[in-house]
Amino acid sequence: MPVLLVGLVAASQPQPDSHMGKPTMTAIPAAADVIRQVEARYNRAQTLSLHFEETFEQGRPHRPESGTLVLRKPGRMRWDYEAPPGKVFVSDGKMAYLYTPQDHRVERSSLKMSEDIRAPMAFLLGRLDLKREFRSFETRPGDGGTWLDALAKNDRVPYEKIELLVAPDASIRRLNVRGRDQAVLGFVFSGESLNPPVNDRLFHFAIPEGAEIVDAVTTEQEN
Repeated sequence: MPVLLVGLVAASQPQPDSHMGKPTMTAIPAAADVIRQVEARYNRAQTLSLHFEETFEQGRPHRPESGTLVLRKPGRMRWDYEAPPGKVFVSDGKMAYLYTPQDHRVERSSLKMSEDIRAPMAFLLGRLDLKREFRSFETRPGDGGTWLDALAKNDRVPYEKIELLVAPDASIRRLNVRGRDQAVLGFVFSGESLNPPVNDRLFHFAIPEGAEIVDAVTTEQEN
């Protein structure tokens, strides 16, 4: 979202004073205020759709991906990828499925135990309570909004930090998820629609014929 710069032109020669030459600083919203605004926006919604652009870095950047995300409370989400075509990540509220067509493989796990780092989006799938899911909130200025940074509530999840860019209307425009393995998954969101009609069949995943099925083993299960 571009930043609008408004130039203020003096109508007359300014009189010198003690503040001349000092830049005007815009106050950064407090974390508690940003949290309250985001929760008020998304707790009114039962469904949500938007376009996403996704980047992934782990040592080196990977090819950007993009598509459409649809959420439905409670607990359901679907990521349909346009690039690469055919890739899909689906949660039916209990199980999560990631299908990669180039490998013709389905990775399957419970949503609660999923180590796919798209899983932090699950905080939008129930009644949003950021302080229940995260801790140590901080804000900082961002391009077109305010960054809200937070640490994971515990070390049982596969990520350690999230960063949300929150627009003035309290919509989430960007999300960065920082994994414990130093991976960074980034999303840019656009075209958000609150409470669009959504068919429940979107969240039913049919395993493609002949696909390899891999049941994910989580770190917690290994321990």
